[in-house]
Amino acid sequence: MTSDINRLTRRLAKNPLMTDYDFWRALRDLNDEVYALTKRGDPIPIELLKVRATLRRKRAARLQVCD
Repeated sequence: MTSDINRLTRRLAKNPLMTDYDFWRALRDLNDEVYALTKRGDPIPIELLKVRATLRRKRAARLQVCD
């Protein structure tokens, strides 16, 4: 799961054709995964939280450029 998320993050960050929806969708998928882990009582990998924070920052930066 973590390697897939890292690959997705790099692809989203490097591709100028990715839309804000793609970032939103990736964040939603990560949030769903964190929720599922919490619901099961499993530990949340720190890598997952780091990727989520990275995606949030990259999305915020993209939104600021558009303003």
